[in-house]
Amino acid sequence: MDIKDIIIAIDGYSSTGKSSFAKRIASELGFLYLDSGALYRGVTLFALECGFIKDGVIDEQALEAALPALDLHFENHGEGTRLYQGNLCIERDIRTMRVSSFVSPIATIGFVRRYVDGKLREFGRQRRVVMDGRDIGTTVFPDAELKIFMVADSEVRAQRRMDELVAKGEKVNFEEILQNLSERDYIDSHRDISPLRQAKDAIVLDNTHMTPDQQMEWLLKLLQTRFSK
Repeated sequence: MDIKDIIIAIDGYSSTGKSSFAKRIASELGFLYLDSGALYRGVTLFALECGFIKDGVIDEQALEAALPALDLHFENHGEGTRLYQGNLCIERDIRTMRVSSFVSPIATIGFVRRYVDGKLREFGRQRRVVMDGRDIGTTVFPDAELKIFMVADSEVRAQRRMDELVAKGEKVNFEEILQNLSERDYIDSHRDISPLRQAKDAIVLDNTHMTPDQQMEWLLKLLQTRFSK
């Protein structure tokens, strides 16, 4: 399918499969994939490793002073993009429950969001980009040609997240994951800066009972109708 050079913005709740969906779109249609959540996770990992989070409290002053020197960037690999801190690939490190527990509070901080948004907009200048997160279609790229808002039942999302962590060798508890998702949903939806919300012109994709193939079929029909050359 020959698709115009557009930006596809995918927003939605945690563990709805936004990243997997966006990666597949990029792979099959030749788009550049960017994961905004990875950048927030990268900042969270940096804060944890620097000791800026102690007893659950974030030292915002110390983080703000150190953040400009943090070199987070994406590098393309055969299977997609990976997040690096300097020369170190941190893609695996940012996907742990330790980072997940603090990423939403970190993402509520204004200077962190400005840092991440600036990096995302740099990549977006080339168009033909698919990007997922929580405020891509509302804040980062409000003029994106296609906006998708992904939802799914909470227990289905928790099971998906659990399966992902177990596959990585982590010992996890379903109820803890479900609670973590609930807390992240609340924080993401109620933060003062760029809260998670559906853009007025976004199309809702409820993938509770959909396979990855069915999601891709849904998207291809949509692109054929709206953006085929």
